[in-house]
Amino acid sequence: MATATSTRDAFVALVEAHHGIVLKVTRAYCWSAADRDDLVQDVLAQAWRAYPSYDAARPFGTWLYRVALNVAISWVRTHAPRQRVTVPLDPDVHDAESAPLDPVAAERVRALTAAIRHLDPLDRALVLLYLDDTSHRDIAAVLGLTETNVATKIHRLKQRLRQRLESFA
Repeated sequence: MATATSTRDAFVALVEAHHGIVLKVTRAYCWSAADRDDLVQDVLAQAWRAYPSYDAARPFGTWLYRVALNVAISWVRTHAPRQRVTVPLDPDVHDAESAPLDPVAAERVRALTAAIRHLDPLDRALVLLYLDDTSHRDIAAVLGLTETNVATKIHRLKQRLRQRLESFA
């Protein structure tokens, strides 16, 4: 039987190894750094509460994605009216993390980011996982969909995003 300390240490080690998942999800669902910090805390608290039900035979990253997305979607439903009123400029999000893009490419990235933010929470989660090169099988596991449904939704989302972004082609 595992001790509370060994359980906590195992959880912390897994979260540290997969911290990028939590950051990606919170950046996709929050506009401001303060909101992202709050959402990170909510995700980690929920993950800790749910950790006893985690099946170690399955990938931790997939499990954490599911927890993070469920918490983020719930968070959006609670906070969406407030975020529609104001969207503060956040230098952490708007400054490029890699080499600077040319102005046209930078504008396309901004347009794509804005288009993704206008999607409903489930579609946003689907796009986030897709852009993270997650397999259809893993996306289905995270979102509780069938692989066929995932493929269909991705196809339709690509079309919708393409139509929305036509002016930037």
